[in-house]
Amino acid sequence: MHILSKVRFNPSERIYGILYAGATALMWGFLAILIKITTVEVDAVTIVWFRFVVAFFPLLAFFALSEPNRIKILYHPPALLLIAAIALTVNYIGFAKGIFYTSPGNAQVFIQFGPVLLAVAGLVFFYERLSIRQFSGFLVTAAGFFIFYRDQLGHLPGKETLYISGISWLVISAISWALYAVFQKKLVQSIHAQQLNLFLYGFPALILIPFVNFAAFSGFSWLIWVLLIAMGLNTLIAYGCLAESFKYLEANKVSIIIMLNPIITFILMAIFGAMKVSWIEAEFLTAISLLGAMLVLGGAIMVVLPKKVKTLHSEIKTQVEKNFTPEERLSQD
Repeated sequence: MHILSKVRFNPSERIYGILYAGATALMWGFLAILIKITTVEVDAVTIVWFRFVVAFFPLLAFFALSEPNRIKILYHPPALLLIAAIALTVNYIGFAKGIFYTSPGNAQVFIQFGPVLLAVAGLVFFYERLSIRQFSGFLVTAAGFFIFYRDQLGHLPGKETLYISGISWLVISAISWALYAVFQKKLVQSIHAQQLNLFLYGFPALILIPFVNFAAFSGFSWLIWVLLIAMGLNTLIAYGCLAESFKYLEANKVSIIIMLNPIITFILMAIFGAMKVSWIEAEFLTAISLLGAMLVLGGAIMVVLPKKVKTLHSEIKTQVEKNFTPEERLSQD
């Protein structure tokens, strides 16, 4: 019997994958709002440093108690992991600064430039082929960015410079994320995902120490402390769930689910706007801005979604590697 005839796809595993990826999207949907509220009193670098610290120590404790050998990566990291950690640091800082100068909704739209760039990187570094649908997705995304940007800029009299600065930081953040993701994609093939996260949290926490305003900590209110801790736990939970989701669901489907997090942000901001809360500025979105945002999301999904044949091949390969030993696979060739 051919080995592929024995492959089974477990529907329950797909549910786990969807739930884990959905949890990541939910965490990231809240994150932009938490950052916006906190940046009123705390600078971006301090926020980023605290997020990394809170995410690092629980993971360090977990490995120290369960798998101490994995901690060795902290003092013997691969060169690519160093670059990935620096890129992720820039991504975090750029995202926080972009939110400070613009809004959670704007940040969630322009950060989608990252997955699109990752698809471009796939063409260059992983020799992936570009389908007609993916090429169309690039065009749709580009049109969405242009429409959203022009409409938002046209309704900000006197604040154009701040808005352009914010968008510039968000573009830098997206580029840095794509760079991080390229190296992460290569490293995760040989190193445990959570082990990579241990270094990705710890190294930025170390190198950012000289730039952190520690004097400001004594003046933080209890609410700021709650927000900082919440953002750190958000980082730990979101990336932990993301790593778990890849165990049960194909990478492209995980990407599509987590790319829906801007919708969560928009809904929450609309609710807060309707409630007229004083602790966060209402999101200004016209029908044209919403159209642009939807084009960005739709186009980005078209870009990251590969051909069905390729997806099926990926599923089969994953299931074969999961259910058969190398000797079994070799004997069926």
